[in-house]
Amino acid sequence: MVRNIVVLGGSSHPKLTETICNHLGVPPAKIFLGKFAVGETRVEIIESVRGKDVFIIQSGGGKVNDHLMELLITVSACKTASARRVTVVLPLFPYSRQSDIPYNKVGAPLARLPSTLGGKSGNYTFESRPQTPHPGQQESAGLRGGPEPLHKKLSGLQLNGVQKGSETVRPLQRRSTIESNTSNCVDDTPPTANITSAPAHTSSPMTTTARTPHFEPQRGYKQWVAQAGTLVADLLTCAGTDHVITMDLHDPQYQGFFDIPVDNLYGRHLLRKYIQYQIPRYQEAVIVSPDAGGAKRATAIADALGMPFALIHKERRPTQISDRQNATMMLVGDVAKRTTILIDDLADTSNTITRAARLLKKEGATKVYALVTHGVLSGDAIERINRSDLDHVVVTNSVDQEEHCRRCAKLEVLEVGNVFAE
Repeated sequence: MVRNIVVLGGSSHPKLTETICNHLGVPPAKIFLGKFAVGETRVEIIESVRGKDVFIIQSGGGKVNDHLMELLITVSACKTASARRVTVVLPLFPYSRQSDIPYNKVGAPLARLPSTLGGKSGNYTFESRPQTPHPGQQESAGLRGGPEPLHKKLSGLQLNGVQKGSETVRPLQRRSTIESNTSNCVDDTPPTANITSAPAHTSSPMTTTARTPHFEPQRGYKQWVAQAGTLVADLLTCAGTDHVITMDLHDPQYQGFFDIPVDNLYGRHLLRKYIQYQIPRYQEAVIVSPDAGGAKRATAIADALGMPFALIHKERRPTQISDRQNATMMLVGDVAKRTTILIDDLADTSNTITRAARLLKKEGATKVYALVTHGVLSGDAIERINRSDLDHVVVTNSVDQEEHCRRCAKLEVLEVGNVFAE
């Protein structure tokens, strides 16, 4: 079975490649990975891969962009060398947290009504556009003073476009929608930009004042952020990838961005075994999800082990626009005088799990474990964990954890190489 298998390891996690090859009994193929002086990635496959199944192991931790480019070049090199099939093994999928959702999950963005509506300064709405008025109501709530000033301006524009003698005065040039709304609906003064001067023989020449209108977002406006979900999927497919194997995608819908098979392995089985064999009297402990998004993952482990479940809810009820990021955490469940086990798929800055641990200790928990599949632990995450109320942090080696273990005594690492080897 393993006669036609070739395993290539990237530079992101050499130890994981070694573990997988030892489990399979296949030596890793020889590959040269380097960089030119300018910083461009250089990949050279030394062994022959013609007609073979090639597995390229590259994780998404560390220098993500360099590792992603190295992976794409390696896939292309294998296809150029006539590999029969190329399978990309990504324990931690890069850019999986930037899925292609045009708006946030709560619907339309929070926007403040103009101060001219109703005379109140603190009105907020979740509507992205004003309602269509019912028959018999006023034409628009966004016009100050009713529709009469608008009709007067329109009639003035029509008069300015008529012929005077043998010459024609051009009407106002059409401008963008935002500028038109600003000048027609907010300003009381008639717009004077883009108006040509009248002929010299007219009695009252019109003066021109060119000014750039100030941009003011309309209600429901949202800055569009480029999101790389489909882009990374298309890059892998275009490079020649035939199959993708990953673990615990942050957003399961990411699989739908591919036109090729994607195997999303689950890390909860490793976490469940750790709870059974490493946590004393685990039946009396409580499984806790640090946010609503991970509730399904945590309840799957709690149901399999017959353990109680609790949830931490991030409550966002802003009073002003600038306070949207200030979220208060509320515990749903009873953890008093019990061991608590936080379950999550990814810990990057560790802000969520450390805040959750503080809340659990405040609610009377005796010990707090954090079981995370992908321990990225970037920035000051290690220092934050060392100062936090967490007693044990358990991660898998989907990302290289050698440096993290040296700096954090609370960290324990589970091996996932055998799962990928199978």
